[in-house]
Amino acid sequence: MTPGPAGTTVPAAPDAPALLRGSGLRVTDQRVAVLEVLRGAPHADADDVVRAVRERLGRVSVQAVYDVLAALGRARLVRRIEPAGSPARFELRVGDNHHHLVCRACGEVRDVDCAVGAAPCLVPGASGGPVDGFVVDEAEVIYWGTCAACAATPALLATAPDA
Repeated sequence: MTPGPAGTTVPAAPDAPALLRGSGLRVTDQRVAVLEVLRGAPHADADDVVRAVRERLGRVSVQAVYDVLAALGRARLVRRIEPAGSPARFELRVGDNHHHLVCRACGEVRDVDCAVGAAPCLVPGASGGPVDGFVVDEAEVIYWGTCAACAATPALLATAPDA
C-alpha cells in the first residue's frame, strides 16, 4: 500500500498489462489506457475517461471505452460507484470495501476507509448473520457533506444543490 490523497492508501500499482494478464484479459491499447487514466484520476466519470483516453490514443469511440470499463469491472479490476445525482464514477481501488466522501457543493469524491472492522463493516440485522438467507459481502457507504475548500467559499455553498 502507498499513501494516497487525503490520507487514504492505495494498492501498489503493478503495470497495466500485468493486471490485465493476471485477470485473464487480453492486453489492448484501450484497456491499458483506461487503467492508466484511472490510476491518475481516481473517481473519474466515463466522459473524463473518454477524453483522457483520446488524448493518449487519438480516436477511440465512446462505446469502446464503456466496453472496456464494463470488462474491467467484470474482472474486478475497476470499481463503479454511483453517488446520487452524479454520473457513475470509476476507480482502481477494489476489494477493500472502502467508502466515499462526496462534497455536495463541488462534487469532489474522496476515499475513506471502512467505518468499523473488517469487510463488510456494516452488517444488517440484529444478529449480524445472514438476513433471510442473504449473505452480505460488501457494504457501500457514501458520506455526504462539504469539503474544506467549499466550506471556505460561502458563494459555492449558496449554489450547492442541497444547501
